[in-house]
Amino acid sequence: MRATRINHVSVNATDLEVSARFYEEVFGMERIPAPKFRHPVIWLRLGDQQLHLFQRDAEAPPYHHLGLDVDDFEAVYLRAKELGLFDPGSWYSHIYEHPSGWVQMYLRDPAGNLVEVDWPDVTTLDRSVVTDIRSLDDDVRQTGDSVAATLYTAGVAR
Repeated sequence: MRATRINHVSVNATDLEVSARFYEEVFGMERIPAPKFRHPVIWLRLGDQQLHLFQRDAEAPPYHHLGLDVDDFEAVYLRAKELGLFDPGSWYSHIYEHPSGWVQMYLRDPAGNLVEVDWPDVTTLDRSVVTDIRSLDDDVRQTGDSVAATLYTAGVAR
């Protein structure tokens, strides 16, 4: 017996409408019907997976996060820059390039949840647009197996 995929992720929202608009406008997620629970919820669809927002009076954990692939990293980068969403405080930078070529950018949603935006190939990014990519190797030396680490396993379609 084994899990076959991640079905959904749930994150806290201090204001459901503000958080839902963030995920709709920045990531193109779509609202779908949600059941009623003891606490208000909004469910969003992203492809065949879901993000569930639940309203609770609790702070978001500082390092727990969800990682999202996007179809246009530069557009998300520019929108995040425009809205002041970057989070350099969780790590040493808000955007990193791994030695094997993938990229990760860190944002905070309106409720304070950390969102990692991932991209498979730094060479496809326009460095005149995405101007502040930092090498992860400069902050934390990558050696041994960590040099080959990847977010993108074989067989995953982009």
